[in-house]
Amino acid sequence: MIESRIDSEFLQYLFAQGCKPGDRLPSLIELSQKIGVSVGKLREQMEVARMLGLIEASPRRGITRTAYDFSPPVRLSLLAALAIDWRYFDAFSSLRSHLEVAYWDEAVVLLTAEDKERLSALVRVALEKLNQVRVQIPYQEHREFHLTIFRRLKNPFVIGILEAYWDAYEAVELNTYADYAYLQKVWQYHAQIVEAICAGDIVQGKLLLVEHMGLLSSRGISMETRPSPMAFGVPT
Repeated sequence: MIESRIDSEFLQYLFAQGCKPGDRLPSLIELSQKIGVSVGKLREQMEVARMLGLIEASPRRGITRTAYDFSPPVRLSLLAALAIDWRYFDAFSSLRSHLEVAYWDEAVVLLTAEDKERLSALVRVALEKLNQVRVQIPYQEHREFHLTIFRRLKNPFVIGILEAYWDAYEAVELNTYADYAYLQKVWQYHAQIVEAICAGDIVQGKLLLVEHMGLLSSRGISMETRPSPMAFGVPT
């Protein structure tokens, strides 16, 4: 069986028992007796499970099985990579770009009228922020814009990679990049992408997406050209 290939007695137990999201697990001592490992070793294995996003543990609720989410392990591995060398962001950014283009057609046809209105609203809010006397960088809107387009995909691995990308984007402080002309151009593309989506022109929307993805490199916003981000805690 697959779980037997996992080098963790706790994870083997978790999967063999068929625990479902929301299920409460026995106490630490009970689990130690059931599984046949020491409490200390069990704590270590549970911490791995927690970092994988498979359980939650708290004094009040005890140990609870959570729904599978690919984001936690990808995020952890990616942040570790950036801590080793923050230039890894460029490689992951390329992966994200190819992924969005590859899944564009599949994702767009799943969008609801509510989703399309949400995308339009995000564009409006972002442009309002950019056109204020004191310009605000619409990072949250940027993140939500892209994730909204792909969120209805029934593929946790795609969603996990895309969510991890935006966490990394923030970690390397691209969310604070304040080239006003660049930001205006980004949101012009977003507005045109929404127009294409609402018009049912999937092909045009994808062409605009590809052009939009090229903005970071065309503006020279690359980890190879940015100064070392020691200020925000990512060592070289």
